[in-house]
Amino acid sequence: MAQLYFKYGTMNSGKSIEILKVAHNYEEQGKPVLLMTSSLDTRAGVGTVASRIGMHETAVAISDKMDVYAYVANLAEQPYCVLIDEAQFLSKQNVYDFARVVDELGVPVMAFGLKNDFRNELFEGSQYLLLLADKIEEIKTICWYCSKKATMVIRTIDGKPVYEGEQLQIGGNETYIPVCRKHYFKPEL
Repeated sequence: MAQLYFKYGTMNSGKSIEILKVAHNYEEQGKPVLLMTSSLDTRAGVGTVASRIGMHETAVAISDKMDVYAYVANLAEQPYCVLIDEAQFLSKQNVYDFARVVDELGVPVMAFGLKNDFRNELFEGSQYLLLLADKIEEIKTICWYCSKKATMVIRTIDGKPVYEGEQLQIGGNETYIPVCRKHYFKPEL
């Protein structure tokens, strides 16, 4: 039975490498997957799922206006699974469309992304995935400063933490640090 999965973690928790691993495992068995990612993440180029360890694959770029249900429904060959990277950037409608892919087309959908932003607020895509997902799983990593589980991220500018600003600022290690709750409130920068 197809299900909607949301696998979330902080920056540097290995979400992108996990999605590439899942895609590889399906494809190695001759089962085609549909790899998708947000069009907002341009770090490795639009429509690219890339991990920090250097692995990358081409993906379909999702915009907030894209009818993802129609896209999947109209494919010549239905995939065994839809894999989505940077799912936090999905719109509410995108998430509802993916739920329809599961319920009406019988295709499992695995969405990977951040749960909360640097202000410790939910992203729109994450909010609706938390509401609609059949299965929710945390991908864990450790705090930059201690060995506790990282559950939040700090945005930095010139090495100093910031807690206000626009939610969307694409970046990696140069901008974001995974931290535990204690170090979110009292970072040791």
